[in-house]
Amino acid sequence: MAETWSGGCQCGAVRYRFTAKPKGAHICHCRMCQKAFGAFYAPLVGGPLESFEVTRGTIAMFRSSEPVERGFCRDCGTPLSFNHVGGSWMSVSIGSLDSPEAFPPKDQHGTNSRLSWVNDLGRLPDVAPIEERAPESAALIAATSHQHPDHDTADWPHQQ
Repeated sequence: MAETWSGGCQCGAVRYRFTAKPKGAHICHCRMCQKAFGAFYAPLVGGPLESFEVTRGTIAMFRSSEPVERGFCRDCGTPLSFNHVGGSWMSVSIGSLDSPEAFPPKDQHGTNSRLSWVNDLGRLPDVAPIEERAPESAALIAATSHQHPDHDTADWPHQQ
């Protein structure tokens, strides 16, 4: 079987895959991306539209401007995609991929909207993992998690 690169939303209602390895990993600091992701910037990577397919559910779309559609999961709200209407390229949020570590950003876009303190984030002190700080809370979260695992599943949610 050919190698694929899969991903999806937090709840598992939407799953997708690329049949060609995504490329062009970057982060975008523009205000539209900040708002769409509810974050300081949007990490994106993509590939030719013909190499992209939704394998479960439907990506809901919001047309953030005339030329751009942004996709998300209607059930859990996970930001999933970015594409130019009628274009031949599909970008996805790096964090929604099953293996986000494989796609480090290579450049930054929209830097005129970059928040002044973003470059200092790597200097913030690390806080111990929740498993060390609050093991009871960590155990409860793990035991009751509704998050889809980082791999394709035949069905979701799993039946108990």
